[in-house]
Amino acid sequence: RHERRGQGGRHRRLTRAAIVSTYTYLFSSRPFTTSRRRSNTTTMEAGKLVAVIGDEDTVTGFLLAGVGHRTANSSNFLTVKPDTKAEVVENTLKAFTQRDDIGIILINQHVANNMRHILKDYNQTIPTILEIPSKEHPYDPEQDFIMQRVNMFLGGGS
Repeated sequence: RHERRGQGGRHRRLTRAAIVSTYTYLFSSRPFTTSRRRSNTTTMEAGKLVAVIGDEDTVTGFLLAGVGHRTANSSNFLTVKPDTKAEVVENTLKAFTQRDDIGIILINQHVANNMRHILKDYNQTIPTILEIPSKEHPYDPEQDFIMQRVNMFLGGGS
């Protein structure tokens, strides 16, 4: 349990691992609802995919872990190389957010930095976009839009 002391006393601080493990639990084999009211529930079916947008090492690691899914028309991953155009990455991200079979989109933070304008306007719950570090680019919670929102909800700033 990670906590920090602030001006107003003790504040709970959510770590990236806690958020990822929560989503892993929620996206397990049983359906769940995101609202307690019956009239306004969002149910996610079992079997949603995890999509990955990242550098070669990150995508290869997730593919070796069994995350990859490819059909004749599409796949759930994109390897971003230094010569990959920004519009290809943006179009892939937009396509992943529109697919019904994807529940989580993992994106390297250094790739996400080039698409902040898209991520700031994104407000869907499913699929959830999570920024992850890469081997050569460490994770910076100050740049992560989800961590910024969590911090805002917990009263930690803007």
